[in-house]
Amino acid sequence: MRHIDIHKLGDDARFTRLHAIVLAMCTLVIIFDGYDLAVAGIALPSIMKEMGIKATSAGFMVSTALFGMMFGAVIFGTIADRIGRRWTIAACVLLFSVFTAAAGFARDPVTFGAFRFVAGLGIGGVMPNVVAKMSEYSPRKIRSTMVTLMFSGYSVGGMLAALLGKGLIERFGWQSVFIAAGLPVLLIPFVLRMMPESMAFLLRTGRTDALRSIAARLVPDYVPQKTTASFCPMAARRARRRSASCSRMDARSAPSCCGSPSSCASSWSTR
Repeated sequence: MRHIDIHKLGDDARFTRLHAIVLAMCTLVIIFDGYDLAVAGIALPSIMKEMGIKATSAGFMVSTALFGMMFGAVIFGTIADRIGRRWTIAACVLLFSVFTAAAGFARDPVTFGAFRFVAGLGIGGVMPNVVAKMSEYSPRKIRSTMVTLMFSGYSVGGMLAALLGKGLIERFGWQSVFIAAGLPVLLIPFVLRMMPESMAFLLRTGRTDALRSIAARLVPDYVPQKTTASFCPMAARRARRRSASCSRMDARSAPSCCGSPSSCASSWSTR
């Protein structure tokens, strides 16, 4: 019986098509996440003018999304441990897309703030999950580069909000920039179909067939024939350190987000 640490296999792998898919999907999610966070600030002057509100009310309207982000990071980090990161990321994209778009139909500050709070749950919840996903599916030698590339999507999303906002607001009104934020729901089927599940989650739930498939995509010339799951203390400790590292990085890059939950790791064996 040969014991294989799936996380070590991923750490030592060369850059493959699977890594490119995970990088592309996580970056797209972060771009839309950045857009949804920045769009309120772009549209705020027009909102204040149309609703006739003062700066104090405007501050409340914008800050509700930040409160949502704080709670979302904790809530969806915990949910990811139960249902997996792929479904959690999809749920977060659905939340921040639908409720940011819904904010475009709000007619008073309270309704607008409520929609932005729920959107903030998704905005904050997606961050620690995509960071953990990107870290898990990055070869050790280029992990920092891949995570940095993914995080650059946040700035791209903010720039898109600024560039598109001016033209859309002048032509269609401030509501248009929020309604446009509903487009990321189209990304959800691709997330569910193309993005692989967390290896730690698959190990914990005993889904060895899925692990075999991932191993073959990580290392194309290695195709295990039969697998069984077993716990490996060394792998578990390494995964906890990696998760803690992701949490610290996420806290530095997005102060309003909480760290990602710790994940457990196991080894798997082949006969």
